[in-house]
Amino acid sequence: MNDTTAAVAGTPARVLDDPRLLIPLALFALYVIWGSTYLGIRFALQSYPPFLLAGVRFLCAGVLFYGFLRWRGLAPPTGLQWRNAAVTGVLLLGFGNGLVCFAEQRVNSGIAAVAVASMPLFAALFSGLYGHWPTRREAIGLLIGFAGVVVLNLGSGLSGSRLGAIALLAAAACWAFGSVWSKHQDMPAGPMNTAAQMLCASVALLAAGFGSGERLPAHPTVRATVAVAYLAVFGSLIAFSAYLYVLRHARPALATSYAYVNPPVAVLFGVLLAGEHVGPYDLAGMAVILLGVVAITLARQKRPA
Repeated sequence: MNDTTAAVAGTPARVLDDPRLLIPLALFALYVIWGSTYLGIRFALQSYPPFLLAGVRFLCAGVLFYGFLRWRGLAPPTGLQWRNAAVTGVLLLGFGNGLVCFAEQRVNSGIAAVAVASMPLFAALFSGLYGHWPTRREAIGLLIGFAGVVVLNLGSGLSGSRLGAIALLAAAACWAFGSVWSKHQDMPAGPMNTAAQMLCASVALLAAGFGSGERLPAHPTVRATVAVAYLAVFGSLIAFSAYLYVLRHARPALATSYAYVNPPVAVLFGVLLAGEHVGPYDLAGMAVILLGVVAITLARQKRPA
């Protein structure tokens, strides 16, 4: 095979591994799939307690994914990588997702998505601790996105408990810190990072669930079980892998921009599947949120190398 033939043969592989293609696809998965998971959690909570729900979700996804990767010949993480994956997994999935499940017992899925949208602001703060403060354009995009979340909340007419609100803010902060911290650590390579984090988080979540007196349901509803399967396959295997990819190949402001898109997506799924009403404030909030995401994206493209 000559050099020209080799170059042509390698073209599809290079295209499939091109961040210019994969980042937009990964962002689409984050925006749409993760926006739908808030309603999925709500359905799953009809039968499953919160921490065991999250633990079973990540245990099933983690075992399947880790087994598949080892079968394909990928090397297991080193001891240091397992430690870092455990810390990151507990922050992102244990506290981040587990507390969202806990909060959705007390507040509805829409208010949960709105509260979690504060996460990029925490991420910008924690990034600054490592000397990576957002640029002026990125800061403008972050502020626009947060303003959109406020507008969306004004029209939602939702209410929740103080404990639920605290849990959601804590979830956003833990997710943000784990995301920023992991970028400065020796993490498992590629998709093995996803599998290791899910396995480690599942252990912590199951321990928290059983330790707090939760029990798995003897007769779960079909809808709740289907929701758990959806969360494991689409919310964990596909969307979480996409998030870790974007986190490694893009600036934190873009990687966390999904938090501004998830609230309107969650509202739309609520309208389509749960009969929720969308008013003018909801539509205006969605428009402002998307404007903030566009501003963040443009700021990233214009940032000097």
